[in-house]
Amino acid sequence: MPDHTRTLLGLDFGVRCIGVALGNTLTHRARALTVIDSVVVAERFAALAALIQEWQPDALVVGRPLSEDGAATETTARADRFANQLRGRFGLPVMRVDERFSSREAQAIIASGPRRRAGEPAGDDALAAAVILQQALDADPQRLASLFVSRLKPPPSGD
Repeated sequence: MPDHTRTLLGLDFGVRCIGVALGNTLTHRARALTVIDSVVVAERFAALAALIQEWQPDALVVGRPLSEDGAATETTARADRFANQLRGRFGLPVMRVDERFSSREAQAIIASGPRRRAGEPAGDDALAAAVILQQALDADPQRLASLFVSRLKPPPSGD
């Protein structure tokens, strides 16, 4: 059993909306949480700040959209910028996870599963965030552990 249970928020970045998922290192399970409108930047970060305040995550996991052959795209650059902004604004470590097939997997889960229950987020964006977060939780334990070690290091000085 781990010494400390860590809470993580997973984010599926999109130009129009951001899917959000919640998970932890005790259960190693991720679940869809909500979808944030991503169009107005100030509102996007205010909504994320509220979720971070509510759930107190130890780290954030951001999907990194790549083309099917693994090449970076314009959306990759936007997601990378978003991940850097998260780190700067909230002071939390950020892990980036290859999300090439997360939306397809989320759509397949929705198509094969039961209908959505009351209180569950609509659409596949939050579920795609859960798929991304689950990939991080299932990743190499050393990589996941290094995410939390980086939080213990002081930020670089501005000297």
